Amino acid sequence: MEEAIKKADTLIEALPYIQQFTGRPVVIKFGGNAMENAAVLDDVLEDVVFLSTVGIRPVIVHGGGPQISAAMEQANLSPRFVRGHRVTDAATLEVAVRVLTGEVNEEIRRRIEAHGRRARSTFSDGQSALKAVKKILTVPGQAGEPEQLDIGFVGDVVSVDADHMLAMAAEGCVLVVPPIGKGEDGQLYNVNADTAAGAVAAALKAEKIVFLSNVHGIMARAGDTDSFLSTVQEADIQRMTQEGIISGGMLPKVAACIAALEAGVRKAHIIDGRLPHSLLLEIFTDRGIGTQILKD
Repeated sequence: MEEAIKKADTLIEALPYIQQFTGRPVVIKFGGNAMENAAVLDDVLEDVVFLSTVGIRPVIVHGGGPQISAAMEQANLSPRFVRGHRVTDAATLEVAVRVLTGEVNEEIRRRIEAHGRRARSTFSDGQSALKAVKKILTVPGQAGEPEQLDIGFVGDVVSVDADHMLAMAAEGCVLVVPPIGKGEDGQLYNVNADTAAGAVAAALKAEKIVFLSNVHGIMARAGDTDSFLSTVQEADIQRMTQEGIISGGMLPKVAACIAALEAGVRKAHIIDGRLPHSLLLEIFTDRGIGTQILKD
């Protein structure tokens, strides 16, 4: 009886959040690392199906870095990275498009439907909901002056087909977005998945954007889990980035969070996707389990 009462209390705690977020898009981004652990993936997708069932409109933006690298090695291609960006020549692009839009995207959609919810990809027949242009990477040169690097078919999202995506979401479909953009000339581009998630959240005017990571969130002191921050303001993010406290793979995540907040998304979250039902705990409980980032 006591256990049943606790479950009822949890549902009551979730009720105002369900009422507030019903009918609103929530963008969820997780990387290809999650795909390597079937238990973690299924737990996340079970949470996503719950969100959809109670009337929230989840939109998944996924990565697939490990899967792309594995497929490249099978094709005798050597992955190369510059400042966190995969150098994408024509052969690498072909592998990335096949893995992201076919294998990874299809696997996610299949698992969602196995949980009893319809799922739709935003990439079909070579058409993408993400419109992109070629990215030119600017780095410090040897003399300290800015130097531009051509890293191949890597793109920046310039627009999102929000109307089409919202119409599909309104039909009760969970949207699954591979980070492949398309240029006006028909050229496909490999897009950073964190950046793509931020652009999607901004275009959909999402209620939230949630990044599933392999850490609990943001720390006030780099590497010190005792300095975990449950809430961070935008100005704090900028300061911690300048001081080097936020670095590495966390940088594109917080940059996407800030871009989404600037575009009107109410809250951004970074949580540990390995924790059971981390998504529901962050969205539907008063304390949450990760870091929420708020606009100043």
